[in-house]
Amino acid sequence: MASDRTELITRAEAWLAEDPDPETRTELAGLLAGGDTDELAARFAGTLQFGTAGLRGELGAGPMRMNRSVVIRAAAGLAAYLKAKGEGSGLVVIGYDARHKSADFARDTAAVMVGAGLRAALLPRPLPTPVLAFAIRHLGAVAGVEVTASHNPPRDNGYKVYLGDGSQIVPPADGEIAAEIAAVRSLADVPRPESGWETLDDEVLRAYLARTDAVLTPGSPRDLQVVYTPLHGVGRDTLVAAFARAGFPAPTVVAEQAEPDPDFPTVAFPNPEEPGAMDLAFATAQSVGPDIVIANDPDADRCAVAVPAPGTQDGWRMLRGDEVGALLAAHLVSKQASGTFATTIVSSSLMSRIAAASSLPYEETLTGFKWLARVDGLRYAFEEALGYCVDPEGVRDKDGITAALLIAELAAELKHAGRTLSDLLDDLALEFGLHATDQLSVRVEDLSLIADAMRRLRETPPTTLAGLTVTSSEDLTKGTDSLPPTDGLRYYLAGSPEAGIEAARIVVRPSGTEPKLKCYLEVVVPAPDAAALPAARDKATATLAAVKRDLSAVAGI
Repeated sequence: MASDRTELITRAEAWLAEDPDPETRTELAGLLAGGDTDELAARFAGTLQFGTAGLRGELGAGPMRMNRSVVIRAAAGLAAYLKAKGEGSGLVVIGYDARHKSADFARDTAAVMVGAGLRAALLPRPLPTPVLAFAIRHLGAVAGVEVTASHNPPRDNGYKVYLGDGSQIVPPADGEIAAEIAAVRSLADVPRPESGWETLDDEVLRAYLARTDAVLTPGSPRDLQVVYTPLHGVGRDTLVAAFARAGFPAPTVVAEQAEPDPDFPTVAFPNPEEPGAMDLAFATAQSVGPDIVIANDPDADRCAVAVPAPGTQDGWRMLRGDEVGALLAAHLVSKQASGTFATTIVSSSLMSRIAAASSLPYEETLTGFKWLARVDGLRYAFEEALGYCVDPEGVRDKDGITAALLIAELAAELKHAGRTLSDLLDDLALEFGLHATDQLSVRVEDLSLIADAMRRLRETPPTTLAGLTVTSSEDLTKGTDSLPPTDGLRYYLAGSPEAGIEAARIVVRPSGTEPKLKCYLEVVVPAPDAAALPAARDKATATLAAVKRDLSAVAGI
């Protein structure tokens, strides 16, 4: 034990000696001086792993936290990878959000790229992630980096990597970059000049905004009142500018959440999906009376939508990502869109029916836009976590700004016809069946609890859930004919005419970005006419609750 403690102290002191950040040096020195070996052991238990989500973790000193030392190593690994691929003189464009340390991490990345012989360009200020994704192809870059932790808690930050096609990295690139990062022995081996990179002006942003017009139909209705919140993130100025260019009335911005603030003081989690995150937006809507409410997450690559719900406590209902995804799909079909419609295995299957009815190609991928963006002939993609790609030729990633424009156009067209988004959802339910989705999400402190739950489900797979028979069970670690291997389980459940259920599906997987086990649930309930819809919704709600209960018991969560 004494030798383990000595080794831990030695490693921490070596890290401290080369840490370039006064804040994390002070933090680590305090842990050493206080003899806090438990905390030191947590910080030095390994290294923050670079994968298909890049890096994401809590800010702090040590290799298991997000800090300048970790970012410099990641940038050096990326630079080495690009040089090995023959891109050693190419341009790397770097964007960042308004979180703590984001600007520092972006500048460090630029310095490392220049030191390695590449060219580097920083976006002019904190901007939405889709602006960075657009800039990669617009500027002909060989790679892009976005410093963001998206909708994670305030204490987190992250590092997302794109290659020259404007898409996020996927295997084997992630493993090859990780190997180059691991080969960095010392920060002293990483040249970091004080200058040499370019700080871009607003030309890229103007080009992005000009591109946003492409998602709308010229002459379509624009008379729509919107309440909007950027949730203390970086979306406000870009979204307001996009709405102005398109001819929509200026959204009413939620004042308390309008300015970028890395502490996200008004929300527990800066994610529109989290309970309470939309309370201030709904309060603003009650006083303003808009047609819809729109929210972006802090880096504005996701878009949330709420619709009036008279008789409820807030008077508003958040649409699920699956619902917005289906609405946008139906809208694009009505605009005679052509090309492949795609979503992920954890998202609603409703879009498969919408696409089939219009004879459009349809594909399902693993979770994440790193996979969706690579679908051949892609025209539209969405995932249930509020992510939508409505202009893949402009941004090959989810984009909360253009998605907001397109849902606003749809709402305005419906308003012009005396209808609402809720009315269109009813139409889709009547035509294709009510596709109701929900999620069982369990946040843990101990990651072994997630592994234990997955092990239990693999060893003793459920045979029935909510009284429905499990007809097939797939362990996705083995891959399928159309999917590469991933840590996940998929169950298909038989329908029950007696119970009024057409079919059900469940996917269980560990989150790739948060310490969560996520279970994605879908039931399909037939609704022969409008009068049957309320009962169908009640049936779906009750069945989803029963599936949650039974799945929790089987998984031990």
